[in-house]
Amino acid sequence: MVRLGYADGSVSGAVNTTADVVQTAIQVICTDPAFKLVSSFFLMMLCEPFHTLKGSLIFSDCGLVVNPNSGELAEIGMAAADNAQNLLMDEPRVAMLSFSTSGNARHAAVDKVVEATRLVRQRRPNLAIDGDVQLDAALVAEIAERKIDHSNVHDRANVLVFPSLEAGSYKLAERVGGAKAIGPLLQGLRKPANDLSRGCTAEDIYYVIAVTVVKAQAVLTTEQASVNHTAH
Repeated sequence: MVRLGYADGSVSGAVNTTADVVQTAIQVICTDPAFKLVSSFFLMMLCEPFHTLKGSLIFSDCGLVVNPNSGELAEIGMAAADNAQNLLMDEPRVAMLSFSTSGNARHAAVDKVVEATRLVRQRRPNLAIDGDVQLDAALVAEIAERKIDHSNVHDRANVLVFPSLEAGSYKLAERVGGAKAIGPLLQGLRKPANDLSRGCTAEDIYYVIAVTVVKAQAVLTTEQASVNHTAH
């Protein structure tokens, strides 16, 4: 229905595995022409009185791509930035996370993040992005001032891009930090198609539907702008 235009997005997975949902979405809906990779993100909501950092963050990728190379990591960062633009009602500020900040450690894992950041800057020169950067330097002003000489994010990252799946522990923020985790949500598809956990609650389904609607609205707006541009 989504492929044929009878629906603007889909939500599934309550009775099917993530592998089945993602494979079907790739085969039927296909990837966005701007991307080669389908990845995932979580919308993390920090809305409780005890949260010192208030608002929402995008965590990516925490559910699909196990060990992305630099090119794949760059795509994850750009797709996550697009979702921040659509969902957070704010300009995306991307932190490409590592155990190193500004090259203070030498390792192939750091090189991957540095190269991914360079690729993003090459393709999207106006996007605010820092990398390699540790989590505290991406979010805490005093630490950022000590560790980063020329920050584009200025300790206000709202998109956190993790270098690998095991590093992207959204469950830590959820279970220890009390954040509300919505996802995993798919990115990189031509039209929205989102996955549910087979243990999902009615509230989980509600939130994923809400995100799917917002993403579908963004796609429709882009398509209409393209039609108007062609008409002129």
